[in-house]
Amino acid sequence: MKKLLTALTACLLGVSLTGCSQGTAASATASSASSAASAPEVLKVSATLEPHATILEYAKGILLSDYNIDLEITVLDDYYIFNKSLNDGEVDANFFQHQPFFENDCKENGYDLVNVGGVHIEPFGFYSKTITSVDDLADGATIIISNSVADHGRILSILQDAGLIKLDENVDAINATIENIKENPKNLKFEEVKPELLTTVFENGEGDLVAINGNYAIQAGLNPTKDAVILESADENNPYVNIVACQAGHENDAKIQALITVLQSDDVKNFIRETWADGSVIPVE
Repeated sequence: MKKLLTALTACLLGVSLTGCSQGTAASATASSASSAASAPEVLKVSATLEPHATILEYAKGILLSDYNIDLEITVLDDYYIFNKSLNDGEVDANFFQHQPFFENDCKENGYDLVNVGGVHIEPFGFYSKTITSVDDLADGATIIISNSVADHGRILSILQDAGLIKLDENVDAINATIENIKENPKNLKFEEVKPELLTTVFENGEGDLVAINGNYAIQAGLNPTKDAVILESADENNPYVNIVACQAGHENDAKIQALITVLQSDDVKNFIRETWADGSVIPVE
């Protein structure tokens, strides 16, 4: 009888331990599944430092809290790396360019990318170490501009609005090039450098006027509304709105849609207005 009771006790203990072990395993599996379900999705976006990365850093917290998305920001400074990197799948999206540059870069390189939506604009400015007014610009003065052809129409339109040149009326101003200058009363000369070198050229005192993209001007500590000799008239309808781009076919992905929703939100718009109260960065309305 004693042997039978011992055997029964051992059997019951074994069942108890097995049930406990299975319950612990099930609990651990459930906990692991719950943890995996709550782990944020990663969204990789490349951007220039100012103002794009600053805006993304602000959006990062919103994306994590509202959409459970972990935004990874890669800062680059060479315009011609961004779209190639995106096209190659190294990032999920980029945020640095305006529509004319985007269209031209994709056309020239065969990139299969799409414009997801506009976020802000940065008025283009002309800066100088030697003059404070266009009235002081000497005959034969040198204007240093970006070597990005997509910026030429914009730059030349600003000079035309300032009364320094006149473009051929038969050419769309957005697509204008130096060859389309019809009148140049001051015999202005144009030199081209890479966009990211424009602030260095300015600091070195080269040229009489240097046309600098808004993001590089801000990054160099320049205040476009105070420091520019000539400043582009800009509003939310400006064709040079800075956009978010992604690979074609991914524009409706949940992560991409969350990104553009947050960047176009009132929260981010107010952040832009407060951070750049001088009007050097204007949100799209």
